[in-house]
Amino acid sequence: MFAERVDKLRPTLTTTHAPQWRRLHEQCDWYRLQHPPAEHPTASITYFGPAAANLALAYRLTGREGYLREAWRWISTCIAYPHWGKAKLPDHDLDAGWLLHGLSLAYGWLGDFPGRGELRAKLELQGQRLYDYAVETEGTWWSSSYWQNHNWICYAGLATAGYALERPEWTERARKNFETVFELLAPDGSDAEGVVYWRYGVPWLAIYADLLERSEGVSLWDHGTFLRNTFNWRLHQCAPGLEENVDHGDCHDRRSGHSVALYHKLASVYRIGEAQWLAERVRDRFLWREAYASGVKPGIMPEAFLELLWYDPSVTPVEPAGDTAAYFPDLGQVTVRTGWDDDATFVSFKAAPGGGHHAWETAQRFRAERGWETLNAGHHHPDAGSFTLASHGAFLAVDDGYCNAKRAAHHNLVLVDGQGWAGEGRYHVYKDLPDDRVPQMRDVLAADGFAHATSSTAVMFDPALAVRRCDRTLAMTPSGRVVALDLLAADVPREWTLLLHSDWPAERHGDDITALVSGPGHLWVRRLAPAEAVVTETTTDVEANPTASTPSLSMAKTQHTLRTTSPRVTRTAFLLALEPAPALAPGKPVAMGRATAANQAVVVFPATGGLPEETVLLAPDGGRVSGGGVEADAAAVIVSGDRVALVAATRVVRDGKVIHESAEPWTGVPA
Repeated sequence: MFAERVDKLRPTLTTTHAPQWRRLHEQCDWYRLQHPPAEHPTASITYFGPAAANLALAYRLTGREGYLREAWRWISTCIAYPHWGKAKLPDHDLDAGWLLHGLSLAYGWLGDFPGRGELRAKLELQGQRLYDYAVETEGTWWSSSYWQNHNWICYAGLATAGYALERPEWTERARKNFETVFELLAPDGSDAEGVVYWRYGVPWLAIYADLLERSEGVSLWDHGTFLRNTFNWRLHQCAPGLEENVDHGDCHDRRSGHSVALYHKLASVYRIGEAQWLAERVRDRFLWREAYASGVKPGIMPEAFLELLWYDPSVTPVEPAGDTAAYFPDLGQVTVRTGWDDDATFVSFKAAPGGGHHAWETAQRFRAERGWETLNAGHHHPDAGSFTLASHGAFLAVDDGYCNAKRAAHHNLVLVDGQGWAGEGRYHVYKDLPDDRVPQMRDVLAADGFAHATSSTAVMFDPALAVRRCDRTLAMTPSGRVVALDLLAADVPREWTLLLHSDWPAERHGDDITALVSGPGHLWVRRLAPAEAVVTETTTDVEANPTASTPSLSMAKTQHTLRTTSPRVTRTAFLLALEPAPALAPGKPVAMGRATAANQAVVVFPATGGLPEETVLLAPDGGRVSGGGVEADAAAVIVSGDRVALVAATRVVRDGKVIHESAEPWTGVPA
């Protein structure tokens, strides 16, 4: 397969594709030193697939017998296994998908070699097993789980084998599946499974789209808008410095988010210079760190063959320098950073139902019309309304990463009488929830370095708690100062506990000021409301085993948790001001402010340390709000020096001058 395409690459190995060829032959050298197990291990064997593909491609390009012998050493080992996969769904899940793909490519690239018949027989057997399982389980597990990486990997593997062996029933089923997948994925390019599963799963969408285009001349690249937009989403998940990633969802760590190959392919198809630039930055600076620090297997290194196939030198690299704020409505996620420099302040704030809005609503339709269960949102955490913050090269307000027994208490959220969400404490916290359990995000501003949004999550609590309101408004100024206002209400008095997690223990500076410090970064946290609260420090243990097939991959980590608990009341408001600073010269917190009985807040940050004076006025329920020389009918006004951002505003007066007036609420940054 792709024989003509591969042969055309041969003369480029010493010119345009020299770095990619080096990656490939170095990866093949690594395989030469490994010892694939003669007996199927308990652990996953997905790595056999790309091993076969890398070695076979090197042979096809060079004709060197050493690559052929080494490819056969790996291939002959795994085709001798009676089954592919051992601890979980043998022959019917990820191991089978990975191996069908890689070994089918090798079958085509190696040509007529001793062992070809044995390889074909094994591919026929395993392909039929996977195909039969997909047919038999339609409407249940991965066969119809359109938003799940298991679906993409297994069907891409089946399709590759189908084209290699000329099995049209396999390729037709895969094509029908992927046409549905591409239609249903989030239009904004977001992935509810999180960045790590994005880099694990989304390359398979590109693998299939490339395979279909090369084999049948049919393009799915603009079948839906997910793939066109997904690099932009991924870029805005990068922490400052771009090496680490925000870890919403099941993320093994903060260093398993890059795919050089996928960046190259998206750059080529959609002419995205920033994707080309990031691919080269990862290859040249981050590759080895990600390879040894990543908890995801097979990991980034075995993608060498795809990097060579997908690199398009006609795309000019463009360093990211555009919008510093973005909003992804399907996932209800707002991201904002003070710049693209390594020391910038970065915040991510999100709220959406399991799988994102489009998946949640579409899965309900499949359930009603066909009786199918199509949404497995097991990698989506109970984190609606939560935020993370990084600044000066460190994560300061953190998420839990990967977790099996997922809980709201692992996130920067609010507990009610010590309780999190209904249905939590299990792997798939959204399974069997009523259809109306839908967190919302509203009043969103993400422009010109300003950000504002309000999440509503009361519906996620046990109805017995009678929570009527759990709204969080979060705003960030262009200087990186953050204000968070939580408005909380229940039918009966409740104890409300605000959680703030960090990697290292908090440092207390009195009753209402705390510092979160990690390496070079420092975050002042000032509580401006309520006046009466009990503040304690504790730890939160998080455990996970990303794959049942490999017990040794079990992970455990400890978060340090700042708990702020109100008296037992029916209504209260938490108001926090967050001020990032360099850890070695943090200065002093300067925020001043108050929350009012009208569910409004005013926070002023005086000018200091080269930062301008900034004022944040919040009125989530509307009405007139004033402070810092501003009087406004708006949901929010954010002032940074001479610049102003407005949210749902109809009239705004600053220093006695009307700067905005409109009949309908308007959101944006006035010229």
